[in-house]
Amino acid sequence: MSHHLIKLSVAARIRNNFLTGLIICAPIAITLWLTWTVVHWADSWVHPYIPARYDPENYLNFAVPGTGLVIAMIFITIIGFLGKNLIGQTIVQFGESVVRRVPLVRTIYKGVKQIVETVLNEQSTSFKKVGLIEYPSPGLWSVVFISTDAKGEIASKFNAMGQDMVSVFLPPTPIPTAGFLVFVPREKIVILDMSAEDGAKLLISAGLVTPEYKEKLTRKPHRSPVAS
Repeated sequence: MSHHLIKLSVAARIRNNFLTGLIICAPIAITLWLTWTVVHWADSWVHPYIPARYDPENYLNFAVPGTGLVIAMIFITIIGFLGKNLIGQTIVQFGESVVRRVPLVRTIYKGVKQIVETVLNEQSTSFKKVGLIEYPSPGLWSVVFISTDAKGEIASKFNAMGQDMVSVFLPPTPIPTAGFLVFVPREKIVILDMSAEDGAKLLISAGLVTPEYKEKLTRKPHRSPVAS
């Protein structure tokens, strides 16, 4: 009997050591894989357009991963610099005027531009706040990322009904890259103090990784107003 218990103890220790090693190695492996994938993806797009005389691989006997990514970053930075002066703005406006004349392309360009400007705008609060809403039924709560106030025709319809609505992104677990756009009354959103990054960690880990929280004097959860 004791011999059987010793075998179980050894097996349990091996299993615990394996799980501990997995917890340590998995994030490192996934990070390296994602980084390597992005580098190769950028290289595959940019590298074919690099002139041969500027391609370091022509002077070396081995491939240099990341060359395309570095050149793309330099190119984007130069475009941003030129876009801030008068000549650059004139060129950008001319390019946009050409794009707006192409029926299908102008629709895609306008939508993508609005999304990028909203996400990258430093003053924007979109997706920077995390909240809780009662979903999928009363008494059950889900984590959401605050998007923005309802706008345009949707806002007009809600205003006619006397509703002050906020759009939120309801992501699934454990891969929060797809989800649902949900319009929720402002007063029904419980704003959390955690950052969007911590909220993503909570979702990806299925609740196993909980961000640290220093409890405030007011212990009751409050439905804070969402900033416009």
